[in-house]
Amino acid sequence: MTTEKTNPSRRALIGWGGAGLALGAAVAGGAVAMAEAGQDTAPAGAAGSGGAVRFHGAHQAGIATPVQDRLHFAAFDVKTDDRDAFVQLLKDWTAAARRMTAGKTVGEGAYGGLAEAPPDDTGEALGLQPSRLTLTIGFGPSLFEKFGLAGQRPAALVDLPKFPGDNLDRARTGGDLCIQACADDPQVAVHAIRNLARIGFGKVAVRWSQLGFGKTSSTTPDAQTPRNLMGFKDGTRNIAGTETDRLDKFVWAAEGDGPAWMTGGSYLVARRIRMNIETWDRASLQEQEDVFGRDKGEGAPVGKAKEHDEPFLKAMKPDAHVRLAHPDSNGGITILRRGYSFTDGTDGLGRLDAGLFFLAYMRDVRKGFIPLQRKLSASDALNEYIQHVGSAVFAVPPGVRDEHDWWGRTLFAGSAGAAGVSGSAGSSGSAVSSGVSGAAGAAGVSGAAGAAGAAGVSGSAGASGASGSSDSAKGA
Repeated sequence: MTTEKTNPSRRALIGWGGAGLALGAAVAGGAVAMAEAGQDTAPAGAAGSGGAVRFHGAHQAGIATPVQDRLHFAAFDVKTDDRDAFVQLLKDWTAAARRMTAGKTVGEGAYGGLAEAPPDDTGEALGLQPSRLTLTIGFGPSLFEKFGLAGQRPAALVDLPKFPGDNLDRARTGGDLCIQACADDPQVAVHAIRNLARIGFGKVAVRWSQLGFGKTSSTTPDAQTPRNLMGFKDGTRNIAGTETDRLDKFVWAAEGDGPAWMTGGSYLVARRIRMNIETWDRASLQEQEDVFGRDKGEGAPVGKAKEHDEPFLKAMKPDAHVRLAHPDSNGGITILRRGYSFTDGTDGLGRLDAGLFFLAYMRDVRKGFIPLQRKLSASDALNEYIQHVGSAVFAVPPGVRDEHDWWGRTLFAGSAGAAGVSGSAGSSGSAVSSGVSGAAGAAGVSGAAGAAGAAGVSGSAGASGASGSSDSAKGA
């Protein structure tokens, strides 16, 4: 991470130069051109190791973007009733996110400033590459009870019903807003959440957070399909980031779907799914394969030879996970999964607190997750081995278009009482600088980050927590 603000970083030239060796002279030439134009980023859909993902675009990065290896997810509660202060926070957060995703420090950096004041950046990502960091914001149902936003709540942003088998921990459920930080380096992801929590001190507070590792779904079909902690490949039929037609149909909110401010956005369901690992590990191989409807080695559907062979659903047991979750069994329902595995120590009884942090994006929660989960929670054989213990739902606004745009502008600039809010929202680094300085309670923030602080960052890699919903296994 660098404190440079105007010129392309060496990472832009060296990192992209390396990509050019792998991808060809044409890509390398384009990368150099981007660097010369001051864009230290790759296209939002580009996959690679260590590079930056473009922050600006019609949709937020971190949804259809190639899935990174690590996650730090945080849900926040709003602590201020001052609308202008909250809007300013969104602008400050946007400015900080724009810099961090480009591999730069927040504000004036982690050192070299006024010795008597806290630095603008916490510093643990200094010297690290951007690691394809993406930051994605979402607004929970409870946010629309504040700031005169009730009339702007989308009909698709419904409170999730209680499903059979749910055992939700209130301390891990809900939230006024969320930030999803994904990166290939766990310390980069934790640094991002920590600094956003720090900037928000006094205006927002972390409600709960989850570290995740070992992505359990992929948006890049050519890549090897990842496995969940039960040892099975997951996400074989997931929507690819390059399938623009399927993204438009199943993921992105279209004009006329709801309030205009959500056009180009999406809806996110997060579920922390605890796996009964010890019970699963004692189940026979045949039972495990029957539960999923796939073989454990290749990942092929029952009666097929290869993972991507079209499944013959009737050859599977009626309660097999793949059979129940498959679009053909659900009137074509399709969601984009982006979950991660987690291990959070033990539960005090000698059992591993581990599972899936299920993350899924969709065009309408009422037509996506809810009918799918109703079916799975009622009949899925996998239910014997999992339990949903955390839950949240968020409206994810469209992307930040340019350097003058900011997270949530379409909502706050277009809603009643937003006079003066749209402003030049650009809110560049200076706003962040002031916002950070005001967050004197940085010490409390690392705890707020709920992510075991920076000290536990390297360990976080292996202890990322995130549970996935039984849907998550939807690896159908």
